[in-house]
Amino acid sequence: MDGILNLNKPSGKTSFGAVAAVKRLTGERHAGHAGTLDPNATGVLPVCLGKATRIVEFLAEATKTYRAVIELGVTTDTYDAAGKVTSRKDAGGIDQARLEQALEPFRGNILQTPPMYSALKHQGKKLYELARAGIEIERKSRPIKILRLVVLEWRPPTATLEIECSKGTYIRSLANDIGEVLGGAYLKELTRNRCGIFDIKDAITLPELEDAVKRDDWQKYLHPIDSVLSDFPSLIVDEAGEAAIKTGSPLPAENSENNSITGYGRAYSADGRFLAILKRDTAEEPWRPKKVFI
Repeated sequence: MDGILNLNKPSGKTSFGAVAAVKRLTGERHAGHAGTLDPNATGVLPVCLGKATRIVEFLAEATKTYRAVIELGVTTDTYDAAGKVTSRKDAGGIDQARLEQALEPFRGNILQTPPMYSALKHQGKKLYELARAGIEIERKSRPIKILRLVVLEWRPPTATLEIECSKGTYIRSLANDIGEVLGGAYLKELTRNRCGIFDIKDAITLPELEDAVKRDDWQKYLHPIDSVLSDFPSLIVDEAGEAAIKTGSPLPAENSENNSITGYGRAYSADGRFLAILKRDTAEEPWRPKKVFI
């Protein structure tokens, strides 16, 4: 089975564990996820099956939307509810106007320092392993983009935020950074509502998937591989172009339409079959197969 499953990951399960559950239920040996969710987080986790595992890198680039509940006045070592409380302060003096003011610097293009409790590696070891051993490593700040950051609900001392952001954004770090402006905060709850084209309204839970497997109709929940590549221009190739793709060769000149377009493209046969992801760096070059799905 080749396709993408829009899974609603439950709280208490790692992203790896969720993928393992999908593999166990469906019997598909090749599976991977796009965009890790922390164990306590819930929501959209795209799980790629079969040949769809080859487009994880493209799906990971998608923007994501979260519903985050942060509690002011409390900090933890992991920046979320899974960690140990490191400080408590009275947040009674903070009103919504002050909260809104504190959010303003975090909109747009910003630099963010990843948390120590993360799967990033330092000299071959994951940062969270070092953190558990009491070792803290200096981390480089990375550019991210917060496209939208709005207050959905304000119930002191908690605020529910909606966040649309680029890949690589740590919502835990964002909650902690906002807290540094307001005297402390941690991420109390997190739900990913959207990842690229996948919305939580259409996501399937593991129990629902199990029931679908028993009915033998779970495949209807699979999204086609090319459904997440709609931003790439499409090219229809002839028999010579399809033959070139099969061998990994550059496309013949008559198949290099859209001559002004560079970057990635999608190749289809005349009868509509998705064949490959193509790539070229300059308009003078022929399209070359990057990933072949025939």
